[in-house]
Parts: sequence; C-alpha cells; structure tokens
Amino acid sequence: MSVALEILSWICIAAGGAFCVIGAFGLIRMPDFYTRVHAASITDTVGVGLLLLGMLLQAGLSLIAVKLVMIGLLFLFANPTATHALVKAALSRGLAPLLAPGEDSSKR
Repeated sequence: MSVALEILSWICIAAGGAFCVIGAFGLIRMPDFYTRVHAASITDTVGVGLLLLGMLLQAGLSLIAVKLVMIGLLFLFANPTATHALVKAALSRGLAPLLAPGEDSSKR
C-alpha cells in the first residue's frame, strides 16, 4: 500500500471518528427531540460513511472490501429511513417541536 493511500485512509478514519464524537455532543447539547434526532442521523451517516471509506482504503480489493460496501449501503438506506420513521411516530403521538419565542406553531 502506498504512503498516500495510507495517509488518506487514516484521514478518513479520523474524520469519521470526529463526526461521531461531535454527534454525541450534539445529542447531549441539543434542546429537544427533533434536533437531537437530526444531529444523530447526520453524524451517524457521515461518520460511519467516512469510517467505512477509510477501512475500505485499508482493505484494498478483497472480499472484505465487498463486505464493507454492503455495510455502507445498509447504513445509507437504513439510517435515514429509521430516522424518518422515528420522527413521523413522534409527530403522530403529538410531540411538538421546540419553537423560537414568539413563533406560532399553527403557521407551519
């Protein structure tokens, strides 16, 4: 493996880990359910994607690379779908989003 490919893979792995850590802080710091779900879904999709890309670069052309691509496709489709279903269920149960002061929910 070339040095440039090695460096690129570790940059992707470090960036993916950073996205996941930032997403964890977002889950703690965000004020309501909907913003927390948004922070979790975005950082999970991007963080896992970058981690898988880094591992894919490390694996090279092999059966492991095919498995990593399949895992990536699973995350790419399952994570946004699960997030949408979770938010839709919360809305149908009557959980109102946190609005800015003076903003009326009937105008939305």
